[in-house]
Amino acid sequence: MKAIIKGNKLNITSTSDASLNVNIHAPASKSSMQRACAAALIRKGKSIIRNPGKSNDDKAAMNVITAMGAEISNNSDSSLLINSANFLLSGNNNDTTENKTVVNCGEAGLGIRMFTPILSLSEKEILINGEGSLLTRPMNFFDEVMPGLEVKITSSNGRLPLKIQGPLQLKNIEIDGSLSSQFLTGLLLAYSSSLQYSENVSKYNHVSIKVRDLKSKPYVDLTLKVMADFHLPVPENINYEEFVFAKSKLNFDESHMNDVVDYTVEGDWSGGAFLLVFGAIAGKINVAGLDIASTQADKKIIEALEKSGAGVVVGKNEIEISPSLSGHLNAFEFDATDCPDLFPPLAALAACCQGTTKITGVHRLAHKESNRALTIQEELGKMNIEVELNDNVMLIKGANEINAATVHSHHDHRIAMMCALLALKANGETTIEVAEAINKSYPDFYQHLQQLGVVIDFE
Repeated sequence: MKAIIKGNKLNITSTSDASLNVNIHAPASKSSMQRACAAALIRKGKSIIRNPGKSNDDKAAMNVITAMGAEISNNSDSSLLINSANFLLSGNNNDTTENKTVVNCGEAGLGIRMFTPILSLSEKEILINGEGSLLTRPMNFFDEVMPGLEVKITSSNGRLPLKIQGPLQLKNIEIDGSLSSQFLTGLLLAYSSSLQYSENVSKYNHVSIKVRDLKSKPYVDLTLKVMADFHLPVPENINYEEFVFAKSKLNFDESHMNDVVDYTVEGDWSGGAFLLVFGAIAGKINVAGLDIASTQADKKIIEALEKSGAGVVVGKNEIEISPSLSGHLNAFEFDATDCPDLFPPLAALAACCQGTTKITGVHRLAHKESNRALTIQEELGKMNIEVELNDNVMLIKGANEINAATVHSHHDHRIAMMCALLALKANGETTIEVAEAINKSYPDFYQHLQQLGVVIDFE
């Protein structure tokens, strides 16, 4: 699909006193939704999930848990009821000949990294596959770590598909956290699942996961919060270097095991960041559904917007963003090491600033849906925006004029949304190829832009 956006033809005025009189609700966080699905699965009971996500990654997570025996039904209020009493007891056996369960994580990087250790709790052989860019992402971590937990595993030279067979045995281990914190998330949930029952807590009075060079620490905070919200055993976090499940300090109350968990998925700061940048470059808007107290790393977008000179008002239920009162935005410096998903909206913001913006954390971009550093440089270059890559630093020079062009998403949802924002300021008609990539995380994105007055045609 192609999305054609007519630049400088918004039905608003790009001034600080412009008002769209439209409140846009941020999409549901796929980081929160996928973790909620995993937690609902491993607690082996009933859970209600409110404000459920509907992105492709969210759907993939729901497919995984149903393959492992969970039952999902829709409530009349649009919430989901998940019953996972049959986790590890039954599942969707897609290969009766070899008696193995097959699961597909779609293109979800979090999904594959989080669910693999959880599925390793099963005694049954499980084949884990994915689609698109996930097929090229490195999975060497599992080849190196899982055998030490007595899990049989084979991969395709460190790539999907993975064939695993447990059950995973809890042991004191040390892992490398420099590639992604998502691997740690999976192990924490797997350990927690095993320790739900008193006999296992007694067997393992003390078991820990040590981590070297952990990245994206706020996402680990989100994992621990979701575990607590679902009444799962929560480890002691020792300076993000060791996570200790110690019987004497285990944050867990068995009396809640039979409760029905009622969990509301947070609004997504990763997707909401594009709406907030829209407000800074196109006209004042109000974005609802984003919790400033969230543990999501991408709430740091507020810091970048303030540095650029955009108007930022954080209210109780919504955030108001407007262009700078001075009439122009200023270049800024920002460290995105712990929030690499902000690079695309930050790049769009930087392109509309005066001066050269410096963003640190480029090393985190190589294994996304695309090599995001290179795709940002390539697509912004087509629009007359200069991007320089210096090792771990990205320098973006604000453009006096943004050229309309034909750009490509590279099948990367965040690149598609970045290009759409820049198309608003372009001097003509911009065409985004493979525009449907946004469905991975934010399927309503173009609809929300249209509500904000953006003229979009589709082919």
